Amino acid sequence: MEFFFEYKNLLYLELLLIPLLLFYLYREIRGREPVMRVSKIVPWRSRGGQFKKRLRHLPFLFRMIALAAIILAIARPRSSSQFEKLESEGIDIILAIDVSTSMLARDFTPDRISAAKDIAIEFIAQRPTDRMGIVIFAGESFTQCPLTTDRATLINLMKDVQTGLIDDGTAIGNGLATAVARLAESEAKSKVVILLTDGVNNMGEVAPLTAAEIAKSYGIRVYTIGVGAMGVAPFPVMTPFGVELQQVKVEIDEELLQQISAQTGGRYFRATENTKMMEIYGEINKMESSRTVVDSFPLYRELYMKFAIVALVAFALELLFSMVIIKRLP
Repeated sequence: MEFFFEYKNLLYLELLLIPLLLFYLYREIRGREPVMRVSKIVPWRSRGGQFKKRLRHLPFLFRMIALAAIILAIARPRSSSQFEKLESEGIDIILAIDVSTSMLARDFTPDRISAAKDIAIEFIAQRPTDRMGIVIFAGESFTQCPLTTDRATLINLMKDVQTGLIDDGTAIGNGLATAVARLAESEAKSKVVILLTDGVNNMGEVAPLTAAEIAKSYGIRVYTIGVGAMGVAPFPVMTPFGVELQQVKVEIDEELLQQISAQTGGRYFRATENTKMMEIYGEINKMESSRTVVDSFPLYRELYMKFAIVALVAFALELLFSMVIIKRLP
């Protein structure tokens, strides 16, 4: 910690003024002693004359102390210590999630959509410095949550994601285009879309590769995740006897997803069960690590108040001694 005066030139005033005042006080004490001839000095001793004589100079001393303290306060005494601030250059990330009815398949625990939500929530919690948002798509797409750093709101809106919110189908191009639109105005140095789907593009006005080309033009990387077991997966089907699981063929357009990720500088992953999906998010988390910036600067603390209090106390003592105590002495 370093101590210094911001206006140290004012200290020269104190060095000049205080000796002059001390010299004046010395002249007062030594040069102006009153003389009076009396027959006996006993009465004067009994009345405390010598003690009162010594105290009469105290108000002047208190005034000098107050003046010195005021000059020190005006000189702006400060202390400084080095302070380091860690800042993270966050990444803007949109999670684009397929909510078509095929996401109810139970090759994941308890099903694809629930597993995707739970693991995405863990991913969100692990990236506190990033802005993140949610886009959902099926036969069409919309923004569930725009880019935000409000983790509580983001997680709550992720929990609300479910199938049946929009028309059924798989519009991968629309989902990606909506995610790109949310990142288009972003000034972040790194912009990422994580697109998760379990099907084949069969709806939508925007072709997936066209959306990928738009993403590339904005410098957006797209990581694609194909969700579903290899071969067939159990899917809940309503029958006259209630809900029954039927084995349904898993169809994922892996070639398309690979093209999207390759075109934008991302990567394609295949998730076949919960653990694999968790590993995929962990790998993306490592690849898209936030850059930490260490900013070092001095932290200043103002100390003038201590000297101001000394001056105030000294002035109060001057008034107390000059107007009350000395006058009441015998």
